[in-house]
Amino acid sequence: MAYQTFRQEYLQVPPVTRAYTTACVLTTAAVQLELITPFQLYFNPELIFKHFQVWRLITNYLFFGPVGFNFLFNMIFLYRYCRMLEEGSFRGRTADFVFMFLFGGLLMTLFGLFVNLVFLGQAFTIMLVYVWSRRNPYVRMNFFGLLIFQAPFLPWVLMGFSLLLGNSIIVDLLGIAVGHIYFFLEDVFPNQPGGGKLLRTPSVLKAIFDTPEDDPNYNLLPEERPGGFAWGEELVRCKEVGMESKDTPAAGIKPSVNLEPDGGVVLCPCLRMAARVMCCRPRSARPLTPSLCAVAAERRCPAAGRSDAAAR
Repeated sequence: MAYQTFRQEYLQVPPVTRAYTTACVLTTAAVQLELITPFQLYFNPELIFKHFQVWRLITNYLFFGPVGFNFLFNMIFLYRYCRMLEEGSFRGRTADFVFMFLFGGLLMTLFGLFVNLVFLGQAFTIMLVYVWSRRNPYVRMNFFGLLIFQAPFLPWVLMGFSLLLGNSIIVDLLGIAVGHIYFFLEDVFPNQPGGGKLLRTPSVLKAIFDTPEDDPNYNLLPEERPGGFAWGEELVRCKEVGMESKDTPAAGIKPSVNLEPDGGVVLCPCLRMAARVMCCRPRSARPLTPSLCAVAAERRCPAAGRSDAAAR
């Protein structure tokens, strides 16, 4: 039971957040179990470009140090703000979210060539926090019950907290810088006079991660139509089955099945009569039972005038 609950909660996490957080936890667990060492993971340009250890371009973002307060603190912030971004401003835009990961990771790696940092995961977390905070400027934050401030100040509060703990603020500054560059190019510059959108998600990412839109002209195959009814086929017009003008469907709404006044039962095609039953049969419908015919005749479907005999 506990496993099923955990599995259900785990699968409810958005895909990018789930994948990245899981990779970070598994990497840290592997280090704790001494299956691998941090020396195989850290960012080293010489080993990457001269010895072709290209996995270090990714693994340096997955290790947050040994299990402890610092690791838990980073995991909580990573999971929380990554998920809020994916479910908030990037909702339904998984490809754009992945592109932000790639853009931020690439830019951070380039900056990492000039600073003495071996693991960039914490800076990446600060970048996510910065982007979220700038897109939610009116959210009030409560930092451990000590400080109350607006969301845009959160990255700077975290930097001050790191300074109090004796950590280097280079990591926080790097994350803030990369986050600001992305926010400016994505949200600020396109809205400036003479500006434009410089960051465009490649179509290959959209093809992989985004769900394609349904084709409005697609007609279901017979085996895809529930209940044996010919859903998706165009109906005859209401006036052809004797309906009054007040019962005609709204503009732009097509009825859902082809009708034959031959003793079948389907929902009335008109919007205002959607709950009524008609003594009309779609061409692929099942035979009408006497009880349903009686119900249809009793409700006086306007298209049932020629099927009263069947209703009896």
